[in-house]
Amino acid sequence: MLEKILYYLNPKTFFTKSTETNINTRMMHGMNRISILMFLMCLGVIIYKYLHLK
Repeated sequence: MLEKILYYLNPKTFFTKSTETNINTRMMHGMNRISILMFLMCLGVIIYKYLHLK
């Protein structure tokens, strides 16, 4: 599972075309990448706000 997350976030593979031929699978992987990036950004904002409120 961690290997897939690291593969999704790898800059070399982030914008490359997938070898999968099914368009639905390619779209699903694209949405997964977006959701992981959004989660990490929101987590960063929450941590930033928490640390600067004290």
